[in-house]
Amino acid sequence: MGSWSYPQLNVDELKIAKAVIRDVPVSIKDLYNVCKSIRGMYLSDAKDFLNRVLEEKEALPFWRYNKGASHKSNISAKWKVKAGRYPKKAIKHVLKLLENAEANATNKGLDVNKLVIRHIAAHKSIILKRYMPRAFGRATAKYRRTANVEVILEEVE
Repeated sequence: MGSWSYPQLNVDELKIAKAVIRDVPVSIKDLYNVCKSIRGMYLSDAKDFLNRVLEEKEALPFWRYNKGASHKSNISAKWKVKAGRYPKKAIKHVLKLLENAEANATNKGLDVNKLVIRHIAAHKSIILKRYMPRAFGRATAKYRRTANVEVILEEVE
């Protein structure tokens, strides 16, 4: 198994909270766009935005892997992107990760209202390979792709 570690940021360890979720059965392509959309936001703003996307009141912009994604009229003008989707499965796992990071921050004694998402990224994880039997003695490969998501929250003044 490969080694893994958080990125080295030039921030005081007492001012940050970390969390990671591993082997999530979600598309890495959806997680990439979810992470990019909330990077740099305040924690409360990011959670509100993701909940609006879950309720389909606002579409999540897709910068990459957006082939076939239709243009949405309810994408905020600040994104400067027209293509969007509602990746509900990815958002549910990212919200769970943000809640874990928030719990770690409160355990460390950080102020929850001043937390900013300093770093969030999705990485490929293991691929579970299976085979489905077909007619005439053949078989088709069936892959279950998983992903790892990491987040670092920083307390700002």
